[in-house]
Amino acid sequence: MEATAKPPAPALSLPWKTRFALSVLSTFTDASCRKNGTVNRRLLNLFDFRSPPTSKSINGVMSHDVVVDQARKLWFRVYVPTQHVGEDLPVIVFFHGGGFAFLSPDVMAYDAVCRRFARKVPAVVVSVNYRLAPEHRYPSQHEDCFDVLKFLDDEENRSKSLPENANLLRCFLVGDSAGGNLAHHVTQRACEFNFRRIKVIGVVAIQPFFGGEERLESEMRLEGTPIVSVKRTDWIWKAFLPQGEGFDRDHPIINVSGPKAVDLSKIDFPATMVVIGGFDALQDWQRRYYKWMKKCGKEVYLVEYPNMCHAFYIFPELPESAQLIGQVREFIHKASSNVGSLLTN
Repeated sequence: MEATAKPPAPALSLPWKTRFALSVLSTFTDASCRKNGTVNRRLLNLFDFRSPPTSKSINGVMSHDVVVDQARKLWFRVYVPTQHVGEDLPVIVFFHGGGFAFLSPDVMAYDAVCRRFARKVPAVVVSVNYRLAPEHRYPSQHEDCFDVLKFLDDEENRSKSLPENANLLRCFLVGDSAGGNLAHHVTQRACEFNFRRIKVIGVVAIQPFFGGEERLESEMRLEGTPIVSVKRTDWIWKAFLPQGEGFDRDHPIINVSGPKAVDLSKIDFPATMVVIGGFDALQDWQRRYYKWMKKCGKEVYLVEYPNMCHAFYIFPELPESAQLIGQVREFIHKASSNVGSLLTN
């Protein structure tokens, strides 16, 4: 019997500009990760291009920075769409990616992404600068992000930080990669906290950074695709987890749907949108998260981009990047539809 040749696996196809940017990002990230578990910040700073806040409107958005705690360098950048003054706008609290160890809100790519969210949704966007590992290990990042919510829940802080038309009763936690991990866990904590003015009504986890002790099929099959790999993710988890507690990738902060998972069925968790890329080595963990959320009885939506790699949406030259912004817009509008307007109350 004649053997049938197995068709070749599809290859990731990206514009040269995107491939070059991903190559540079991967090269300098790897070079900065020392074998002793520390990060060479001096090397990273050579290619760490930052965008300042803009007090004047640029392409329909202006921005400013707000300090929460100078001692731990906890601050956030606010993006305000200037063409929607007087309109009741949702608030997006955004958590950037970077494996808990890299990047910040004022990095050019994330500044541009948040401007697009503010303009296209439209929404007031709060992009959080949390402390980074390994200098600051878990739970520093999650504490910082939650403390920003508590800061905004104070009326005096809110009035000084956000425009009048920012509706905190229509608050969405959005994050990509490590930020997607933060969005889930910070929302879980917010569900159990008695906020006075903030109501988290939606979560957007864009290619969230989850993992576990088990090696899943996508991690092995997609080894060598951009940004994430077994070697990189193992280094990050070791740099992230507290020292002295042992290295356990089934820690519930990592393996959110694993053997030590929190029982979400008893928590009033809001509607959640999960974004997966077909060339993201973490996709099997993200799909497990989606199925687990459904099993817990939560309202969860899966959005897949079969031809995209990890972090694809930060590259505006990709059509899928604009598509994702549009789908986030639709999700936010749908989740907001049943929430009253602050301006009419």
